[in-house]
Amino acid sequence: MSPVSFIDEPVYGWSAGRKRPWLLEQLNRLTRNHLERCTDYRRLMESVEGGRHAQTLADLYPLSVRLFKQNRLLSIDDDEVFRVLTSSGTTSQQVSRIYLDRETAALQSKALVKIMQPWLGRQRLPMLIIDHPGVITERSSFSARGAGIQGMMVFGRRPVYALNADLSPNWGAIDEFVESHRGQPILLFGFTFMVWQLLQALNEKERSLALHGGVLVHSGGWKKLQDQAVDNATFKARSQRLFGVDRVHNFYGMVEQVGSVFVECERGHLHTPLFADLLIRDAQTGNLKPNGETGIIEVLSVLPRSYPGHVLLTEDRGRILGEDDCACGRMGKYFEVLGRVPRAEVRGCSDTVEPSKAEEY
Repeated sequence: MSPVSFIDEPVYGWSAGRKRPWLLEQLNRLTRNHLERCTDYRRLMESVEGGRHAQTLADLYPLSVRLFKQNRLLSIDDDEVFRVLTSSGTTSQQVSRIYLDRETAALQSKALVKIMQPWLGRQRLPMLIIDHPGVITERSSFSARGAGIQGMMVFGRRPVYALNADLSPNWGAIDEFVESHRGQPILLFGFTFMVWQLLQALNEKERSLALHGGVLVHSGGWKKLQDQAVDNATFKARSQRLFGVDRVHNFYGMVEQVGSVFVECERGHLHTPLFADLLIRDAQTGNLKPNGETGIIEVLSVLPRSYPGHVLLTEDRGRILGEDDCACGRMGKYFEVLGRVPRAEVRGCSDTVEPSKAEEY
């Protein structure tokens, strides 16, 4: 299979025995490409004796996501840069900068469509975005929030923004959207903490939106909710009660590997798509942890062509629950995320909101 022909394959249809050798071949190919084209990556790999040809997925040497905050890592010429993505962070934090050429940007968009279609279908749905329009005003440079919104907009039509620039609810826009699409399938999308703030506002007003037949997709920003003792079950129950949606899907992803997102199934498990995978490593030794044991999440993806982000060690904790045997019927690994690594810098999409604004309503 060529590097891009996976787009035509079932995204959750390959068993481990079929997926692993193909994925290893693609990732080894990317390693060789980045070694040839990215000087800083080559120097780093030489310093740690990172191999050009790994024998297993575990042998691939992962870069820490933090390196993208401290270094300009790209495997293309400057005149090939099509878009720059920046990670979440407050004004006091460094942010990652991810450089995309047109090929990588297009590949990530196609992959995201491939991942989300099993959950959203092929028909574009009326879309309520729980954010404000100013977050995607600059087309050549996107924050994590902007990149997420831009990626999800391909599944929606006639998008409406639910928030004002100060992040307060735009009740006029919300009411008009609800009235225009009452009883129709609709798509709601937003980052988790901002969605929760809107739910809180609805609760205070003793209102509900009655968007029956709708689906809510959300991601990122769980730390603030955990601080408020809001877990996934509570979030889902509140969303279904106040939004009236039929389904709620969380997904796990990061700007350093945009396009490789891991969507939560009906059983509450996050799933790896065909062209991405996940390993769990021991924080002290770096050795792989067996299924069921907690460690640091490592993510692998065949999508990053313009920068060496194909094998990354995150700052998140998690555990693999199983592989090829989830009760939902989808193949591949399924897992859960258990929070940030202790003392890791907070970096969730909602954490880009200044505390004073986040507390205003």
